[in-house]
Amino acid sequence: MAKDPTSWGDVAEWYDRMLGDGDTFQAKVILPNLTRLLSLEKDERVLDLACGQGYFAQAFAAQGAKVTGADVAPELIALAGKNAEKSAKGDAPAFLVAPSNDVAAVATGSIDKVTIVLALQNIEDVGGTFKECARVLAPGGSLHLVLNHPSFRVPKGSSWEWDKKTGAQYRRVDRYLMESKAKIQMRPGADPSATTVSFHRPLEYFVKALARSGFRVSDMEEWISHKKSDSGPRAAEENRSRKEIPMFMYLEARA
Repeated sequence: MAKDPTSWGDVAEWYDRMLGDGDTFQAKVILPNLTRLLSLEKDERVLDLACGQGYFAQAFAAQGAKVTGADVAPELIALAGKNAEKSAKGDAPAFLVAPSNDVAAVATGSIDKVTIVLALQNIEDVGGTFKECARVLAPGGSLHLVLNHPSFRVPKGSSWEWDKKTGAQYRRVDRYLMESKAKIQMRPGADPSATTVSFHRPLEYFVKALARSGFRVSDMEEWISHKKSDSGPRAAEENRSRKEIPMFMYLEARA
């Protein structure tokens, strides 16, 4: 089987170490907000799609949920299993190798909540993925998505810029409505030939794709970076602009 060009398997070890840093967006922004919004109850059944090395799946299990994690990269699933063995909190998640649009091992109507965290930009078949989410969810279940904000984080089409005339930092967006895909260096500062494919879609794409799979958007939030500039002539302005421009978007959808 040909290797999935969107897979992060080639940098599994680096990604695992990076998430262990503690000062990441995952730890400081996404997990606290997801914990608040998911409000998991004991033994709730959660499917974490495109789970990577199990960072969020383990956190959900520690909160009392019964968790299954699935990812297309066997290297990441192997790490997820090892990490789960080391954790003593809650019941260990079950992990399986599967693409997000075909999680056949998960029974129809067997899941209370599905999460897809910072992975939709690396998934080509979004429509098929949403249909699979609809299949596995029990009546009354919900789908929870966390995305790089599609309005402000366009692969190779957006950046932070500085306006010398006004002394303002702003977010430059060169394109938005047109769907696109780009090769992105997997590990900054390392081998430039090690890339994955990242897809950009506008917000309307996700809302319509959800609707085609029988979902309606029931909640939405936009989250800012936790980073802070402590020194330098631009520090105050950098901090101001970080609070104004959200880097992440959360969507809840229900059938």
